[in-house]
Amino acid sequence: MINDNRRAAFHTLGCKVNQYETAGMIEMFRNSGYEIVGEQEFADVYVINTCTVTAMADRKSRQYIRRMKKLNPDAIVAVTGCYVQISPEEVEAIDGVDIIAGMNEKHRIIDYVEGMRKEQAPAVDEFVEMGPVTSAENRTRAYIKVQEGCNRFCSYCVIPYARGPVRSRPLDNIVEEAKALIAAGYKELVLTGINTALYGMEEDPDSFGLEPVIAAVNELEGDFRIRLSSLEPAVVNAEYVKKLFSYDRLCHHLHMSAQSGSDSVLAAMNRPYDSGDYYDLVNELFEFDDCYGISTDIIVGFPGETEADFRDSCELVKECSFCRTHIFKYSRRPKTKAAEMKNQVSPQVKNRRSDELETAAKAAMTGFFEINLAAAAEGRTERVLLEEVQGDYITGFTGNYIRAYIPLDKELKPNTFVTVRLTGLYRDGMTAEIVI
Repeated sequence: MINDNRRAAFHTLGCKVNQYETAGMIEMFRNSGYEIVGEQEFADVYVINTCTVTAMADRKSRQYIRRMKKLNPDAIVAVTGCYVQISPEEVEAIDGVDIIAGMNEKHRIIDYVEGMRKEQAPAVDEFVEMGPVTSAENRTRAYIKVQEGCNRFCSYCVIPYARGPVRSRPLDNIVEEAKALIAAGYKELVLTGINTALYGMEEDPDSFGLEPVIAAVNELEGDFRIRLSSLEPAVVNAEYVKKLFSYDRLCHHLHMSAQSGSDSVLAAMNRPYDSGDYYDLVNELFEFDDCYGISTDIIVGFPGETEADFRDSCELVKECSFCRTHIFKYSRRPKTKAAEMKNQVSPQVKNRRSDELETAAKAAMTGFFEINLAAAAEGRTERVLLEEVQGDYITGFTGNYIRAYIPLDKELKPNTFVTVRLTGLYRDGMTAEIVI
């Protein structure tokens, strides 16, 4: 029997949308009287928000489900997220799972848990918003989910099957959440979604985009900045990104998932752009600001990827001076066209290409840092949002997504903005000095 204690722990796998949705579930549990504890602590309820973007994500999801149950065999274990949506029978087969909730049921997790404690099951209804998340301990960065779902059906991706079609959140609701977060002390608002560039598509398929959201949040009062979690080059073009330059609160950083530098691979992936389109986007950003931070995702070992195709991806990473490159080895996912394609690449080749691209990515990041160092020598400064103390430094990110390491000073506090000059390369970022 479950005792009367109310301690809940959460573990999140996958994307920023999952992080946002976990934060919403934590808020609901806290408002229902639960004490929120760390995922490795003894708890009465464990909630695992799963991911299924790769086979590795599935495996990690299963591992965490089993791990949570071992911490307290009498605990209620509730599992939700994309893995549940795509493979519910696999989750059901895992020993110790008590509650399974699909994508449209996350907002009912607390009801399901309370129902199990009372030995009754609540009814299932449609998806509703979780509401503003304003009680988290970290007041530095907050995510605002602006849309759900994707209609693009890239040949390797299972997410449209897990998340469904595009649904956009009403603009007024987004603005109200942004106001609440600013009032609660957050200094960076991250606009996130499954495919944020498709915002409003279901209402007007000929004229849609994230710009109205950025414009509305940009006009709010307060000391804060806006960051975009990602923009899909499958949707935006050079003219689109030029519109973003007028918003003064918007960070000079974009995450744009290239996925490959090879035109033939991009076509097989069902990505409706080629490498030339991607280079045009990058050039537009660098023309506006040669220190603009661009991060990306690259898949290696996609079915049929040749050595020449792979070299195109390496060249893309080199030429674009990415500040961060997230490298994924292609993983066959059920229900996708790529899973049935011929010429699947061997694990050995995927591993080699991943290691090689990782080396290229580190060189590109170093090159980006050196560009910023040269700009700093000419007088450029950056605004950093301080986040945490690490040894002898207090760290935070610049607007263009460089982790800045600033010598620790008792006057410097997390969740404050400071103006700095970047001074050198250090660890995964750069050292910096305060500009008075």
